[in-house]
Amino acid sequence: MKLLAFVSTIDLKYKLGCTPSWWQLLKALHETGNEVIVVPYLGGAVESLWWRTYENSCKLESILYNNFLKSQKKVADPSKPNKFLSTMTKNLINLDIKPKIKKQLTDIITKEKDLDFILFMNIPLNHITGIPSELKTEFGIPCLYYDGDMPTILPKYAMSRGFKFDYYVNSDLSEYDAFFVNSKGVIEDLKEAGAKNVTPLYYAADADLFAPVNVEQTIDVSFYGHGSELREEWMTNMITNPSKRLPDVNFSVGGGNFGIDMGNAKLIGPVPYSAFREFCCKSKINLNITRWSHTNIYASATARPFELAAYGACIVSQPYKGIEEWFEVGKEIIVVNNEDEAVETYEWLLSSDEERLKIGERARQRILKEHTYRHRAKKIIEVCKSCN
Repeated sequence: MKLLAFVSTIDLKYKLGCTPSWWQLLKALHETGNEVIVVPYLGGAVESLWWRTYENSCKLESILYNNFLKSQKKVADPSKPNKFLSTMTKNLINLDIKPKIKKQLTDIITKEKDLDFILFMNIPLNHITGIPSELKTEFGIPCLYYDGDMPTILPKYAMSRGFKFDYYVNSDLSEYDAFFVNSKGVIEDLKEAGAKNVTPLYYAADADLFAPVNVEQTIDVSFYGHGSELREEWMTNMITNPSKRLPDVNFSVGGGNFGIDMGNAKLIGPVPYSAFREFCCKSKINLNITRWSHTNIYASATARPFELAAYGACIVSQPYKGIEEWFEVGKEIIVVNNEDEAVETYEWLLSSDEERLKIGERARQRILKEHTYRHRAKKIIEVCKSCN
């Protein structure tokens, strides 16, 4: 099939959490026999071996607005919908951004002639309200939407998670022929909001990019993440206190913006995408510590456990509702329920190279069997064909 992907951004320098996963998914769509065309919503177009691009018609506006939000440290506040930022945003969207997007998508559809569908990927829904309906009426082309920020992008979580704007307010979910989400637990919420044909499309991993590398394991326990908000309790239970109770165990933490005591863990700061594999593979135990909004809403996937499993990592996780949808607990991933269990588990795993290798290998085999981005790409095409 031939598809147009209208994506939040395709430029990794903006460090939006979904972007590395978008690269893998779009690559997989190409590898499974589809022609992929990409238009970014934020920043410029980035060519690759797997897709061709059209330049962002709102490139300047998107960069300026993104920089403004960052400089003002603005976050969404659903209780104050009439703040100046909201008014300014509404005028910018309706008078400038939306007309440009509509014209560009219309021009691309007309020029390409034989597009099979458009996949909107984390585009702010209320920035494009009405456009999918108009395109379907004018060209008869299916419009699909994929939101990879569930559940934290929903209005009741947006402020606590720190999103800069709430893009579900004044949106129309019924415009889309299919709605993909990374969380099974929000499906009923989205259906009540008008979404049709809601399908879970979890994160995954490109098994070629996320492949084990043979390096000396010099780190005993590692974690990588940005920000401690909504996961303070489990960072304390799995890093802070265990690192104090196990003085001979080497804890290493990458990322930053941690607002809690990290105990005796070594803080190494941000790790570039290109060095992430080595960091994980150098670790005997890799921790999966996810924000409570994901772990408490059933089967709300994040990229990290799939990436770690693809590396063949021995993963230890906090309790996570629905994790059994992806991995067999006790065989492919270890779950601890409190600080004492974490300490006991670390001691057990660090005493047995063989056990760690078995867990990691079983996790990678599960990825190869069910959780590569080629699996996700095939699901998108399957759902799209059902929309015609």
